[in-house]
Order: sequence, then structure tokens, then C-alpha cells
Amino acid sequence: QQKGELPVGAHSIQLHSLGTPNGVKATIMLEEIIECGAYPDFEYDAFMRGIGGPQFDSGFVEINPNSKIPAMLSRSDPAKPVRVFESGAIVMYLAEKYPKTGLLPADSATRAECMSWVFWAIGSPPYLGGGLGHFYAYAPKNPTAGYLEYPIDRFAMETKRQLSVLDKHLADKTYMCGDIYTIADILVWPWYGALVLGRMYGAGEFLSVDEYINLKRWAEHLESSRPAVRRGRLVNRFSKERRFPGDASNPLYADLPLLPERHSRKDWELTDEEKAQHATSA
Repeated sequence: QQKGELPVGAHSIQLHSLGTPNGVKATIMLEEIIECGAYPDFEYDAFMRGIGGPQFDSGFVEINPNSKIPAMLSRSDPAKPVRVFESGAIVMYLAEKYPKTGLLPADSATRAECMSWVFWAIGSPPYLGGGLGHFYAYAPKNPTAGYLEYPIDRFAMETKRQLSVLDKHLADKTYMCGDIYTIADILVWPWYGALVLGRMYGAGEFLSVDEYINLKRWAEHLESSRPAVRRGRLVNRFSKERRFPGDASNPLYADLPLLPERHSRKDWELTDEEKAQHATSA
């Protein structure tokens, strides 16, 4: 552990994260609080916390002893700040703290279905990210043996099984819990939506993601119909051009920049130069 205090923003909700799938779960939820319109004064601070050294700073370890993003401080009572870590816990905490979002079902049957998928969405992605993603995209390749065949095959089969589970479930549903959008959608989309939309590990063709037509329909629908999903995907990410290369020709992102940090709704405003550049590339 190394010394290092956390930055402190102006708002009661302080997120320390990175725009990985787990971080995106938290930022989508935070943007949904704004989008619902029931909390007109709500704002949040999102500080980018890099992987490696910064996650072991003493200030960060105080709010997440596991030293992983995302982690959050709720400072509604500055004298008694509440720490919340793990993406599922953050989304649940916010859904309960801001119930007018309507993202946590009220009736017991729908809530049970929702919570079942919430826990599925927490337990399943390690096979995709730490398993397939690591061995397919990041593990050192033996120049004489090529790819690590066994672990890639093992985790690819499990990932495809998970994709099939979601695809079958969504065959007759608009959202994970039927016809209502819930935190289950928020927790599933950053991993599996990104995967079927071809944005993860360059593995789309390898996994034949286009075969999962119901899952892909759901992923595209969330992105096109939920402004908070689009904005949440872009928080705590950095590039010199302030956009993902793949978004340059996507009209859904024509007016949205990447935000390394987010402190105000005004942060989404483009400069005149950026507006001209985006108009040219659209």
C-alpha cells in the first residue's frame, strides 16, 4: 500500500472508477438517476482511478479494501460518509437511495426475477473477462506453441453458453425482466452488450456473436433508447480525440465526448471545434 489521498468533489456522490465494464455499470446507474428527472438537483463526481499503482493508494484502499474499481463514497452526511464497493453493491445502493428511478421493481415476483439476474450478472462475467479476455487478448503467447489453446477453448465455450442463456431468455422479452427496464439490464449490458456489439477483445467473429440475435437486439435497443446508457459508457475514459474510434460514424454518439472525469452535466458539452469535427466524421 502507498500513501495517497482521494480527491474530493463538490457533490454528495463521489465515484472513483475507470470505464471498464464494471465501472460502466456504476456510471450508467448514476446517469439514470439524472435521466429519470425526479431528482433535478442530483449531480455526482466521477474521478478516474487507473489500474496499477493508483488502486493501491491508501485513500482508495480506505473505501475499497479489495483495491478494485469501482468504489464510491456517499457523503449525504459529510460527518458519516458511506463507502460502497463492488459494482453490484453500488448499483443496488443507488437504486434503493433513489427509488423514483423505478429501476428496482416494487412487486415481489418481479423483484425476485430481477435479483436473480442481478446475481447472475455478478457471478458470470469473470469467465468472460478474467477467463476468455485474459487468455485470448492479453496472456503472453508462446511463439512456438501459438495461442493457449486449452484455456481459450475452455472459457470460450463457457462464454458462448452464457450468451446462449441470455439469448434464449430474451427471445420474447424487451428487457431482462420482461417489459420493464431494471438494474438487471444495467448490470448485464456493460459486459454482454459490449460483447455482442463487437467491442470486446476483438473476439466477436471468434465467438460468432451475430448468432445471438435476441441478445444483440436487446443490446442495440438499450443503447439507442437509453441516453444514460450511452453517457455512462463514456465516463472515466480518455483519448486525445475524446471519442472511441468506433463511434466516429455512429450518430448516437455525435454529440457526446469521452470524459476522463465527470463533475457536472455541462461536462457533456462539446467545444465548437469538436462539434465541427464530429459533424465532418458523421
